[in-house]
Amino acid sequence: MAAEGSGDAAPDFSVRDKVVLISGGTGGIGLAFARAFAACGATPILADLKPPGPEAAEFRYEPLDVRDDAAVEALAARIERLDVLIHCAGRLIRHEEHRPDVFRDIVDIHLVGNMRLATAFRPHLARTQGCLINIGSMYSYFGSAMIPAYASAKTAIVGLTKSLAVAYAEDGIRVNAIAPGWIETEISRRGREEPAFNERVMQRLPTKRWSPPAELAGTAVFLASPAATLINGVTIPVDGGYVAS
Repeated sequence: MAAEGSGDAAPDFSVRDKVVLISGGTGGIGLAFARAFAACGATPILADLKPPGPEAAEFRYEPLDVRDDAAVEALAARIERLDVLIHCAGRLIRHEEHRPDVFRDIVDIHLVGNMRLATAFRPHLARTQGCLINIGSMYSYFGSAMIPAYASAKTAIVGLTKSLAVAYAEDGIRVNAIAPGWIETEISRRGREEPAFNERVMQRLPTKRWSPPAELAGTAVFLASPAATLINGVTIPVDGGYVAS
């Protein structure tokens, strides 16, 4: 509690009444973000190729392929106001990403798709002095023989986040990223089920467990709140201490 007369105020962690667009919003991490923002009084919009199931029926859904320039621009035209943009859409294909066509597609989804959304919604975020939250990965920090496209794109997200933070500052837009650790999602299922891979992860991971997507959501809500107004251009590992070990 601030001392009386000190002029200090408690940090404002509120995101109430903010409109939040989440690409990949019907997936595990995207839906966890939507639920967290909704619980805090915000209005999530889920944009995804996959329609939502019954568990997400209360949220507005917009079909979207982030690889499609026209589709992204059309979505931007349909959304009048936006405070927070989160790019969660993604996929990986183990052992196949050395093929140039697969490599190109994965990079398009994660990296070029991020830029498409950022460009299309920059005017919206400028009007609300909003923020962009990108999604990196543990593979933002090291390579992968099995998924080189995914790892390359996630490494590039760190640089894109810095670059857009500098470019968009003139509009009052903050740009940050979250680098999730080992999260229980469909995209990670094959890794969790592969004993040798899982053992390597657990040996290094201080928490010794895969985490539910909901454990990422608090960081996203914080980055979208007024309490984070001085945080710009950074990628925050939310990984149970994996990159520290």
